[in-house]
Amino acid sequence: MPFVQDFKPQALADTNLFKPIKIGNCELKNRAVFPPLTRMRASHPGNVPNKDWAVEYYNQRSQVPGTMLITEGAFISAQAGGYDNAPGIWSDAQVAEWKKIFAKIHENKSFVWVQLWNLGRQSYADTLARDGLRYDSATDGLYMDDESKERAEKSKNPQHGITKDEIKQYIKEYVHAAKNSLAAGADGVEIHSANGYLLNQFLDPKSNHRTDEYGGSIENRSRFALEVVDALVDAIGEDKVGIRFSPYGTFGNLSGGAEPLIVAQYAHVIGELEKRARGGKRLAYIHLVEPRVTNPFLTEGAGEYDDGTNDFVYSIWKGPIIRAGNLALHPEVARDFVKDDRTLLAYGRYWIANPDLVTRLEKGLPLNKYNRDLFYAMTAEGYTDYPTYDEAIKLGWDKQ
Repeated sequence: MPFVQDFKPQALADTNLFKPIKIGNCELKNRAVFPPLTRMRASHPGNVPNKDWAVEYYNQRSQVPGTMLITEGAFISAQAGGYDNAPGIWSDAQVAEWKKIFAKIHENKSFVWVQLWNLGRQSYADTLARDGLRYDSATDGLYMDDESKERAEKSKNPQHGITKDEIKQYIKEYVHAAKNSLAAGADGVEIHSANGYLLNQFLDPKSNHRTDEYGGSIENRSRFALEVVDALVDAIGEDKVGIRFSPYGTFGNLSGGAEPLIVAQYAHVIGELEKRARGGKRLAYIHLVEPRVTNPFLTEGAGEYDDGTNDFVYSIWKGPIIRAGNLALHPEVARDFVKDDRTLLAYGRYWIANPDLVTRLEKGLPLNKYNRDLFYAMTAEGYTDYPTYDEAIKLGWDKQ
């Protein structure tokens, strides 16, 4: 894998990207954030982080002291999952493996936050049926697509709009997973309320057709996510909790910019978070997927939504904001975003391919190309074998 061609890097050392900032109790030395990146290398059964490769993968990407890493999504319970090779953080075996990962990151003097994940209808009905688990979402029978409907019908596990008691149970599981994360040594947790997963399914009018207090109005659709926030703040403290949103996301057959009130929906839920903040319970950060990326499975530049911006969030929320979305190949956008002193930037795919990405961003060094075919492969290849810049030069990549 040689360097990316037809790309002119820019050194960002002179920008706020390399200015310290405090997130929760973490004194970051730079504002480049390693975002949650599903890698599908956990062991099955058990959803245990990979014992052979995961420590080294996180070790490689936390080498620059003072860097913030957010883990790949970790399931809060078996019921919240349904992908065999994604990790969980509900069991003792999972926690034992995460402990080693977190210890290595801290050994490198960097910081780690765990993303708490609940799939909802983005799971596989047949996998859940195999394990005796429900196929959950906000609303009965409102399938994401024909394939998920077919899987549900064939496995006799129809999409189930969760009951109020099941919502309460999930909230308990978020708390359990958050406490497990801190017990394993994490610095905090991020609530995944983006990219078409369960909490996002409640927020979005296309996937939430409920008629109770969790559906119908903007306020009601916000309720579940806010109840999770409140429960985690009570359990572990507001300075150890962040949350991720994707206002313009369409992944999982959600509304994105096609819904005229989508900004109103997110303005409401973020306004509620700011209201809590002014009452003394400010979350550590809000993490936003930019309209530059509406579907994480599309290649860079594809599916961009040009008629909207996340800038409205700054008018409401007065705490730190992480922005993610096709920034590695667009240093001019990164440079513009970090002019705001509350902003951090998340870099995903190119941090997979460039374990020393922070150094390359600082110095304006060429970037390794990534191998998309190996993003989710159960191999060390495409996971821990990407070279640093110095190693790439020794391999002659600058001559290719």
